[in-house]
Order: sequence, then C-alpha cells, then structure tokens
Amino acid sequence: MISNKVLKTLEYDKILEKLRLHCGCCVSRELAEELRPLDELDDVNASLQLTEEAESYFLRTGYSPVDDFPDMRSALKRLNAVLFLNCEELLNIGKCLKAIRVAREQLVPSSMEAGEATAIANLASGLIAHRYLEDEINRCILNEDELFDGASPALARIRREKRIANEKVREKLNSIIRSQTYSKYLQDPLITIRNGRFVVPVKQEYRQQIPGLIHDQSGSGQTLFVEPAAVVELGNEFKKLSIEEQAEVERILTELTAAIKPSANDIYEDLSILGAIDIAFAKAKLSKEMKAVRPKINNEGRLNIVKGRHPLIPPYSVVPIDIRLGTDFTTLIVTGPNTGGKTVTLKTAGLFTLMAQSGMFVPAYVGTEIGVFESVFADIGDEQSIEQSLSTFSSHMKNIVSILDGADTDSLVLLDELGAGTDPIEGAALAMSILEELHSRGSRTIATTHYSEIKAFALTHEGMENASMEFDVDKLCPTYRLFIGIPGKSNAFEISRRLGLSESIIDSARTFIKKEDTDFEAILADAEQKRRQAEEDMELAREAREVHDRLVEELRAERKKQENEKALLRQKAKEDARKLVEATRREMEQLIIEIRSIKSIDQREADRIIQKQRDALRKTEGELQDELVKRQTADGMAPKDVKPGDQVHVISVGKDATVLSKPDRNGDVQVQIGIIKMSVGLDDIRLVGGRQTGSVSVKVEYNPANTVGLELDVRGKLVDEALPLIDKYLLDAHLQGLSEVNIIHGKGTGALRAGVQAHLKNHARVKSFRNGNYGEGDFGVTVVTLK
Repeated sequence: MISNKVLKTLEYDKILEKLRLHCGCCVSRELAEELRPLDELDDVNASLQLTEEAESYFLRTGYSPVDDFPDMRSALKRLNAVLFLNCEELLNIGKCLKAIRVAREQLVPSSMEAGEATAIANLASGLIAHRYLEDEINRCILNEDELFDGASPALARIRREKRIANEKVREKLNSIIRSQTYSKYLQDPLITIRNGRFVVPVKQEYRQQIPGLIHDQSGSGQTLFVEPAAVVELGNEFKKLSIEEQAEVERILTELTAAIKPSANDIYEDLSILGAIDIAFAKAKLSKEMKAVRPKINNEGRLNIVKGRHPLIPPYSVVPIDIRLGTDFTTLIVTGPNTGGKTVTLKTAGLFTLMAQSGMFVPAYVGTEIGVFESVFADIGDEQSIEQSLSTFSSHMKNIVSILDGADTDSLVLLDELGAGTDPIEGAALAMSILEELHSRGSRTIATTHYSEIKAFALTHEGMENASMEFDVDKLCPTYRLFIGIPGKSNAFEISRRLGLSESIIDSARTFIKKEDTDFEAILADAEQKRRQAEEDMELAREAREVHDRLVEELRAERKKQENEKALLRQKAKEDARKLVEATRREMEQLIIEIRSIKSIDQREADRIIQKQRDALRKTEGELQDELVKRQTADGMAPKDVKPGDQVHVISVGKDATVLSKPDRNGDVQVQIGIIKMSVGLDDIRLVGGRQTGSVSVKVEYNPANTVGLELDVRGKLVDEALPLIDKYLLDAHLQGLSEVNIIHGKGTGALRAGVQAHLKNHARVKSFRNGNYGEGDFGVTVVTLK
C-alpha cells in the first residue's frame, strides 16, 4: 500500500496532471485522476503491454481511435426512472454510440490483419456496436431542440398542416394591418404571438374598433394585444396542431428512449472500456512527449535505471543519471553537496517506480529495469511544523517511525538527509542504526547523508554501497552526475579557499579534524582522481571507437555502392548482348527460310550464301565479346596456382570447368568443359566462388580441318560407319555456331534412317530432329536442330 502522502512527496500527482492533459474523453480523465500504482507483477506487465500497443498504433496512424464524447453515464443510470429523454440527451447518447462503434472498427480489424490478438484489441472486442440505435437517433433528431419532420409520417403531416395554418393566419392578419381602415388603430403594423396565439398591437383607445380576444397588454397599458375575431378560428386550428405536434414529438422521444433502455447497461460498460482504452493512448502520448521507454519489470526488487531523466525537470536542463539497486547491494548511501542532486536522485528512483507500476513508460534508455514493490516509503524534504510544535528532526523522526512500522522485503524506502537536524554524533549513530534495521529486513533503501561516519559504515557492511554526486571544484558547482561505488569527498576546505577564505584559517581548521578522518578523505580524494582519469580514458576510447566505426561503415557503403554499379554494368552488358544475338539469329533464320523456299536456286550456291551470313554472325558475336570485355569489371582475383581436380570458372566462355594439369611456364592451364579440352590462361579462370571478366588467350585442341556445310551425306554407308561421321560433323557444326543441319541418309530400306535417328535421340548436341518436309528430301533426310 502506497500512501497519498508518499505519492505527493514524489510528485506523482504532477505526472497524473500531465497524463490527464493527453486524455481524449471524460471517462479517461477521471481514470487519470484516480490512477494508482499496481502491486502485482502480472497486472503491471498487462498495463505496460496496453501502453506499448497503444504507442505502436499511435506512431503508425498518428491519432487515437477514441473520439471525445459527452458524459452520459448519469443519464444512462436514470434511464429506467424517466418516461423519455430530451433531444439533447438522446443526441449525446448517439455521439457515445458512434465513439463506441468507431473504436471497435479501428482496433479490432487492425489486430486481425496483423494476424495476432493483441491485448488492446481484446479490450476493444468487448465493445458492442449499436448501429441501429445510432442510426435511429441520427434519423429522428435534427439538433438539441428539434426533431426532423421525417421522424414519423404523423409528425411530417402535422407540421405540413401547421405550416399551412400558419400561412393562412398570417395572410389574414397581414390584410388587417395593411388595411387603411384598421391600420390607424394599431400601435405598430406587425404580427406577434402571445400565449401561443397570433395577435396585433392595438391602441388602448381603439379597442372597440377591432373586435377580438385580448391576450395581453403592454406594461404601460397603452397597447393591447388582440387576436382579431376573423382569425380566432384559424388560430384555434393552429393551436390544435401545435398540441398534436408536441404529443407526437413526446411519443417519438419515448420510443427512442424505450429502444435504448435494454442496452443501457451495455452502453455504460462500453463507455468504461473506452475510458480504459483512451488512458492507454494517453500514456502512449505522454511517453512520446517524454521520449520514454518501456521498462523491464521484475519481482525481485531490482532497480537499474539507465540514463534516467526526471520527467518534471525541463529537458534542456535535466542531467541523466544511472541508478542501480537490488543486485550486489540493497542499501545505497548517497553523499554530495547541498543542491547537488541527491534529492532529485531519490525522487527519480521513487517516481520511476510509481510510473512503471501504473503502466507508464519512463524517460530513460533501453535496458532500464524496475522492481514491483508492495509499498514505497519516502521521507524527503523539510517538514517542520510550527502548528504541531515539531522541529525538523522531530518531523523526520516521526516519518521514520511510521516507515519502520511497515517496511519489509517488498518495500522501497527513500530517506533524505538521514539523521540531520540534531547533534551530528547522535544523528549519525541513529542513521546507522536505522539503515542496519532496514537492511536486515531486506528493504531496498536509498538514503542521502553528509555524515562521513555513514560512508565508512557502508564500506564495512556487506550489501551496502556508497555513491556520490559529482562536484566541479573548479567551477564551484555540482554536475548532478551520480557515481556508484565511490563515497563523496568533502569539498568544504577547497571551496572555502576558492571563495577567498584565508589559508591560515583553513590550515587551523585541519588541526581540528581527527587523523583517521583526514586519512579517509585522502583516500577518497585519490579514488576520485583515479575515477576521473578512468572516465577521461573511457571517453577517449569511446570517441576513437566511434571514428573507427564510422570509417568502417563508410567503407562498407562505398564498397557496396561499387559492387552494385558493377552488377548493373554487367547486367546491362549481358542484356545488350542477348538482344543483339537474338535479333541477329532471327534475321539469319528468316534468311535461311527465304533461301530454301526458292526452288530454282542452286543448292551449293545457297549453302555458300548461308555460310557467308553465319560467318557474319560469328564476327558480330566476336565484336560483342570484345565490347563486353571492355565494359565489364573484374570482381575477383585470379588464382596464382591451381592443381588437377580444382573446379574453376572460365570467364571467356562463361562455363565451369575441371583443371587437368598444373600451369606451364607460360601460365596456361589445361581444363575440360564437358567433352572439350582447352588451354586457358590463369588470368581467365577463377576458383569457384570468385569470378571475373577479363582478357583471355584460348587454345582449343579440337579444330575442324575444313569448314562444314549445312548437310552431311552418309548414303551407302552402314550404320556403324555413319555414326562416327555424324558425331564429328555435329561437333564441327556446333563449334561453328550452326543451329540447324541436314543429314542425308536416303530412303532405301529405312535401316540407315532408323539407326541414325535412334542415335540422335540421346545425342548431347541435339535439341530435336524431324523427317524432311516436301522439298527438303522427305524421308530421305533428317533435319537436326542443335542445342
């Protein structure tokens, strides 16, 4: 249990006020005022999870799904006690129903799209949309005072007839006030209404000149408001219609109220759910404002605040601090000068604990961890009370007595200037005794003090640790930085010297200090100097590491950029080559078809022309290869040596190969690609995994003696004699770049044709084959398409 006094002492109420400013509806504003820390681990984590999901939604969309709505909870409560609600109340309930529907539509589908049932979506799924009631209210009610004419057929009819009756009355009265006979008897030529009747203002002395009913008179009695007899009957009709209209309006309002009554409790609960959702979004908005993070929560009483910033100190002046408690030690003694930040340190630890246990994020760095405490106690500030005749010491001691009555292992205790306000020796003794008692109970305690005895006390007790607030002696001002593990050194003599106090007085003062105290201060001074030196070294190392990391990152980025540029160049070159080769091949094939379609042309002449065009194609491909070599950039290193069996990539032909021999004195290597053996230079190969494009010298061992034509004639040969000739011919044709050739075997018995085609079915160079068409040799020729 955390008392309201502690909440106020730690300024928790000011955090709630900041939270309230971010609330978007009346219910969440009430919840913000009543928000109190939770003391169960699961409840705290659930509350923080809602805040995290709300923050994620808010950062993604930029708005809260909960629209503001009027507070209609009191109207919903008394719904069963009234006959009907008025137009304004029903219209406001309609606004509540819209807010409920919109929140459900925004939150529930979004979680389904994400493929997970989030906590905030589960909360929103409890909302019940009453679209029919919302539509009925919007259909019937025009504004806060009036219904639409179309709210019911009867109301539309009555108002139509009422408008007609109104026009008739006004038309008759207008004829009277414009009449030369009657206008002189009127005080003013106008029509007004008294007691729901249309009247004209008649001068008192001419009352008898205009017969009719007197409904009112002016304050002076000089004017009578008379309903002329000629319009009495018309006025009665208008009055009758007005009464019918009012009755119909009440009937419609009664029906709408009756339709809402069965759902009143659901709507009331939905408004409470909307408040719970909106306060989660208010916490998310506050987190964004404070640049806060979700703390890790534990049940072991551990505090680890990383670069924590007190949320009530302006961001431009707050100094982040690190606070640890509950791991190596459970009691932390903080020393330092006045106005040096000791009290802010206490309040930061306490306020972060309260905020985290209330489901709020804390303004610190990632890695911050907060323990869940059943109770938080704080004795901070000067509570001297003249009215209660209590001194500063007495008021502090009264608080400490109540703290000792309730503190246990699940407590966080914050004590400011423990033992102050009385005799230093007795105050220090009491402080050490109180700290020892709290430590023995397992309470997590942070205390501030000026007493050097307490510093030494912490050094000699396991589970206790000293800390100090840094003070810049050169500038005579605190830095507000907390250092755990080093007790604070007294700077009174040094400060006094810099402020101009005589050196003789300072030397005299030193003689009044016990030698052991002087030695203790000297040890602290030495520790402080070493700490400062270590801190400077760490800062230099950090800066050097940042420079190193930045350079490494820049180099990586530049290397990646170059690799991307090389890849783009290679891709463009390959694409250009593919397009050019494809276009050339299409032209070549079209030309072959055209030549073969000419019946009268000499076959040998045709072969000569085709071969000439194929030579031109090979020349184009050679030029393209030279261009590719120029445009592509190597992205790997040529091996200095290879051995037989190594797998390499031959850049010039774009194929993987197996090394057959070691490099000769010229640096050439024998490799095998499929059934082809060739000699390539070391600079043209890359071990598999590193490839490059570059200049190359290639020697192919197998060279055809003569350029082959487009056909091979094996007529008159046996199958066994023809097959070796066919294999040699197909290899020569493939190396020359031919795509289609003819094998002439004649018709005969068909044995040679069958043997040839059976061999071609599994041939490595053959893509497909077919019998010759009419004009190509029919069944006496097999047309072969090469790969």
